[in-house]
Amino acid sequence: MTVAPHPKAPGLEVGITEPMIRELVHTFYTRVRQDELLGPIFNTHVQDWPEHLDRLCAFWSSVTLMTGRYKGRPVPAHAKLPGITGQHFAHWLALFAQTARDVCPPEAAELFIDRSQRIAQSLQNAIAFVRGEPFEAGHGAA
Repeated sequence: MTVAPHPKAPGLEVGITEPMIRELVHTFYTRVRQDELLGPIFNTHVQDWPEHLDRLCAFWSSVTLMTGRYKGRPVPAHAKLPGITGQHFAHWLALFAQTARDVCPPEAAELFIDRSQRIAQSLQNAIAFVRGEPFEAGHGAA
């Protein structure tokens, strides 16, 4: 589904496009699936990879291009996954940052990285709240 970016979308200023988002998401999750720490979690819990990748492309389109394509609820989906810790969040963020730098122009990569860190912290705090656990400051997202 293609939706025009919002004229004030932060991604427009740094050249983010839907094809760039798709390349980043698909490259990143290929790496995630092969990763020793993250692969077992994702490969166990994601049953339909094409659908999951489409949803993640919609998410990043909404975040960077303000298209409003994403309609999901990430907190309940992630909170139900047992054993996700700050270590997983930090590792996810490092792998995401490396992938963004590998496939995107520098300014676009930095926007993706900045947004991933902010979203990760918010998601981790929300998961901790739902689980009744203490917040882990300074970590990011699964």
